[in-house]
Amino acid sequence: MGQTSLDALDEAIDKSSLRPPKTDGQTWSVLRRLVGYMVADKGKGSFAVGILLRFVSVVGLISLPWLTGHAITVISSPGGTKADLAQTIVTILVVLIVYGICSVIAERIFARAATRGLYTLQRRLFDHLQGLSLSFFDRQPLGQLMSRVTNDTEAVSLFYEQSVAAIVRSLFQIVLIVAIMFVLDWRLTLAALLVVPVMLLVGAVLGRYALPAFAQLQSNLGELSGFQEETISGHKVIIASRRQDFAVEGHTDRAGDVFESGSRAFFSAILQFPVTQTLSMVMVVLVLITGGILSADGEIGVGEVIAFMGYAGLLAAPLSEIANMVTTTMNAAAGGRRIFELIDTEPEIVDAPDATPFEFRGGRVEFRDVDFSYVPGRRILHANSFVAEPGQKIGICGPTGAGKSTIINILTRYYDIDGGQILIDGQDIRTLSLATLRAEVGMVLQEAFLFSDTVYHNLLYARPDATREEVVAAAVQANADTFIDRLPDGYDTVLTERGANLSQGQRQMLTIARAILAEPKILILDEATSNVDTRTEKLIQQGLQRLMSGRTSFVIAHRLSTIRDADCILVVDAGRIVERGTHDELMAEHGKYRELYMSQFKGRQRA
Repeated sequence: MGQTSLDALDEAIDKSSLRPPKTDGQTWSVLRRLVGYMVADKGKGSFAVGILLRFVSVVGLISLPWLTGHAITVISSPGGTKADLAQTIVTILVVLIVYGICSVIAERIFARAATRGLYTLQRRLFDHLQGLSLSFFDRQPLGQLMSRVTNDTEAVSLFYEQSVAAIVRSLFQIVLIVAIMFVLDWRLTLAALLVVPVMLLVGAVLGRYALPAFAQLQSNLGELSGFQEETISGHKVIIASRRQDFAVEGHTDRAGDVFESGSRAFFSAILQFPVTQTLSMVMVVLVLITGGILSADGEIGVGEVIAFMGYAGLLAAPLSEIANMVTTTMNAAAGGRRIFELIDTEPEIVDAPDATPFEFRGGRVEFRDVDFSYVPGRRILHANSFVAEPGQKIGICGPTGAGKSTIINILTRYYDIDGGQILIDGQDIRTLSLATLRAEVGMVLQEAFLFSDTVYHNLLYARPDATREEVVAAAVQANADTFIDRLPDGYDTVLTERGANLSQGQRQMLTIARAILAEPKILILDEATSNVDTRTEKLIQQGLQRLMSGRTSFVIAHRLSTIRDADCILVVDAGRIVERGTHDELMAEHGKYRELYMSQFKGRQRA
């Protein structure tokens, strides 16, 4: 199911009024929206058929006691004949067959609807996350996001698989049984239904307590998942620092929070079942008392009272089944609310209504009095201006936290600026479509990120339509082909998570090859040669030189040797470009750049 299908599905849900534009957090609103993912689009017709078949099967189930009683009457009646008995038995067999067939088909339909709902919800959630701005992920703990993608969708999965079909079946049973009870005797029916308001009141009270309890449980699960992810990722630091006790203590505290919130949540939900069971028995007692009084007055026979009590007993079963579904349903409502909070989050960086495709005209980049802040009121960049002419190499340096990477983040419009303009070939980047802008900007980051896939497919990620010859050629230009050929399966070698079975330098060469294959018009290098040995750095630098050739390139560097040959070096300090010029010009100024340079090369190299 592609993006277009997902958009059409959401539109169908909206039009069917099964999903409000925004979820207000109320239980019924969340549940109705969850069900909307099961029945929208092509699933609506089959879901209706499933409900119809479920109704027919329940009619058959409810009619069996009456048919059985009729058969007994025929047998015990002096006027009963074998033909009458045979006809009744055939009717019972037909009802059983219809019940079985309808039940199986209905369960199949509901199972497919459950799978469709979960699949579509997960796709919608993941697809939406891909479109959110970087600022959203800056504010969200990874553990909480992962919990919503895993734990919360698992809670919804149980609701889809267990609760929906059971609730539909139970509601039909309740309606039909109550209708039959009214036909038998309306007075006994009213006596039986006296407990229903109490059931509803108790359910509302427990639900009001259960939903926030389940929401807290899901939040605590997110914190636990985040802590587990963090400690597993940082296990080397934990072992080296001998802080295993810290990890165990932190995990124990968070697991304890999950235990406490889970105990409260499940107790409040499970309590619904014994309460419903007790009230169901009270209902039977009320029927017995009322029936006894009416029988004593001669208004109803004892047999009718016994038959009525049988149906009252049947009514207790679906009521208890619905009570059993409270835990699953409340947990799904809590999880669904957290999921929809993500789905309803609007991307902060979007195309303008009149956005135009980016037209490359050489690669001239200009910043005009650019201001920027990640958090309102806390300015990171202050009125910065510079020009990068087509094909120039621009070095960016400065102390940690000066704002070097921020300049790159706003150039690719990962964040929007507060003031000023950023122009590429005379085009304000805020007027360009994001897809066409970012397609022409290549990035090689300090931390080389590789996927758990083959070397070949990791390279192909940059340009899926590239031929194998083009992939190999890119690897050759990046000096990566030599080590790739030495891998067990060459280009078909499967990399472990984040490329952990390669060295830092090898991973970096693959990301350079990936950038070469993408053929970007503008290039960004963020500390691309840090943390590698001298020989590997030389190979990487050769690959980078080939990559930068003829392209406007921005190089962020702490190691100033990587930007000595830059056409222009921007020195950033406290969010301002305080110096600019070539290496020789800046060294002659005896300013910030010379101070940084001498701190790195003093005693090793003369300026």
